[in-house]
Amino acid sequence: MQVTDKPRHRSLDVDGLDVFYREAGTPDKPCVLLLHGFPSSSHSFRDVLAPLARVSRVIAPDLPGFGFSAAPGVDEYDYTFANLADTVEAFLKRLGVEEFFVYLHDFGAPVGYHLATRRPERVLGIIVQNGNAHEDGLGGQWDTARAYWADPSEANRARLPEWLNFEGTREQYLGGLPERVRLLQPPEPWHLDWARMSRPGNLEAQFRLFTDYAAHVARFGELTDYHLTHQPPCLLLWGRHDPFFDLAEIMGYARELDRLEMHVYDAGHLLLETHAAECAAQLAAFVADVTAERAAAG
Repeated sequence: MQVTDKPRHRSLDVDGLDVFYREAGTPDKPCVLLLHGFPSSSHSFRDVLAPLARVSRVIAPDLPGFGFSAAPGVDEYDYTFANLADTVEAFLKRLGVEEFFVYLHDFGAPVGYHLATRRPERVLGIIVQNGNAHEDGLGGQWDTARAYWADPSEANRARLPEWLNFEGTREQYLGGLPERVRLLQPPEPWHLDWARMSRPGNLEAQFRLFTDYAAHVARFGELTDYHLTHQPPCLLLWGRHDPFFDLAEIMGYARELDRLEMHVYDAGHLLLETHAAECAAQLAAFVADVTAERAAAG
């Protein structure tokens, strides 16, 4: 392995906000922007950075409020997905990144889709890993959330499941997994996530993002138009035991995208925790293939 393939760990001041990120590869290769979901961070991508670096420049930031990036209070930072996308745009500008593949997982999906719909020409391809963009994936487990979004009363908030605690953080990793897959899941990630999430004021920031997820759901029609109009090449990686996003979600992408490759794994919501090697191989092949296709097309 070359030195440039090994992950480097840095922080960057972005409009006065400290953004931690992991990077591998060199700027002469196409960029892959890895956007994590809740409750994780760029730590989720630790095992795919080096394999991806052989074909790309890989950049994995911790979103504000997550991981080792700054976690300003809700009175200092607007915790909406549109504003997170503003921060990521400013971050990419600081790094000199113009075009990129974008990895969409969970909360990273609304952030990445804001980037894609604002400037579709920047996106070389999308990688979807348990990230929702259709009604297909939102089953009955979202009923209490929908009720709260429609009427954010104290009564409806009280009906929401408890997830902003240590047990809820652990459930993101273990929820829905059969015992054979649970045995593959190391415990360190949810301990790290909870340590960072429980910083003073951060739970309220996380609840603000959950509330703003309603705005992402309201954009599903716009995202369908984006898919149909721009037809970004897409690699879909899915953990079939995800208790939050139904497996039916993959058919939403299948209806809309022509250049689509799908792989479903015996895994859960945090797919890379148990199937990093398999996914890294698919990611590297997808980026290399799309890059070669673009070169051949001139």
